[in-house]
Amino acid sequence: MRFVDTNVLLYSLSTAPDEEEKAAIALALLEERDLALSVQVLQEFYVQATRATRPDRLEHDAVAQLIDSFVLRFPVAAINVALMEASLRTANRFRISLWDAAVIEAARAMGCGVVLSEDLNAGQDYDGVVVQNPFR
Repeated sequence: MRFVDTNVLLYSLSTAPDEEEKAAIALALLEERDLALSVQVLQEFYVQATRATRPDRLEHDAVAQLIDSFVLRFPVAAINVALMEASLRTANRFRISLWDAAVIEAARAMGCGVVLSEDLNAGQDYDGVVVQNPFR
């Protein structure tokens, strides 16, 4: 299993000419079945996709439908106290943000050995969870 970070979901919506290649990669990735997400990723996706300053902004209902489709298609890690505590330890150990650590720990909780992300350090191994940048 591979874990998908928010930027993959956002690129799948992009209509920006300079993000055309990334959008195609993201759409192809989301056709695959060995993917997992987390509630945090879906929340970040909603916030960014509906952001008023986003050029290709989507309305609430459209994003809510997309989230529903992701939840039906992919396993989703819940946010709970154990995940929060693990995230705090990972953030401290690797000197990364709590949000990034929560992505790593949600991936671990879902049994994912890979996180697909443009935002984390590609190639970094976080105790068995390795980051890959699919857009390189």
